[in-house]
Amino acid sequence: MTCLCSELCLPAYSHYSFSRSVGSGSGSSFSITGKERITAIRVWELYGNHIYGIQLCYASNWSQIAGYTYNEPLEIELFKDEKIIQVSGKYAHYIQSLIFVTDKGRSLVVGQPSGYSFNMYPTHPKAELRFLSGMYHGGLSSFQAHWDVLDDDYD
Repeated sequence: MTCLCSELCLPAYSHYSFSRSVGSGSGSSFSITGKERITAIRVWELYGNHIYGIQLCYASNWSQIAGYTYNEPLEIELFKDEKIIQVSGKYAHYIQSLIFVTDKGRSLVVGQPSGYSFNMYPTHPKAELRFLSGMYHGGLSSFQAHWDVLDDDYD
């Protein structure tokens, strides 16, 4: 074990990393987590504009919705051995657009490409998207990606 400070102890083989938060960061906080691999993603956009809500599916269990719903979501269902390895997009006050990219070269593109660009990816080559956090009010106002290697994937 490698201990950081007096309270946080992480295994020496931990490959956790996170991508810095983007957006204004106002409103209520959210964290979408699960123990299994992410198998699908749903994203709602408001009037073809900013990101209004997001939901992740772990194995066959859908998380709570972070943000709000509006009309039908845009969705990607991952193949059995597929992983999210990159999240890109644009932000201003709200998260304007999101692009989720898989290790199979597929992507989910949602929202309008206006504002400042961001690009999020893990620091370890075998890591994948594990959970999301951020804030929302009238849409997603901040967004952060968290990455790790699933235990069954570690050599």
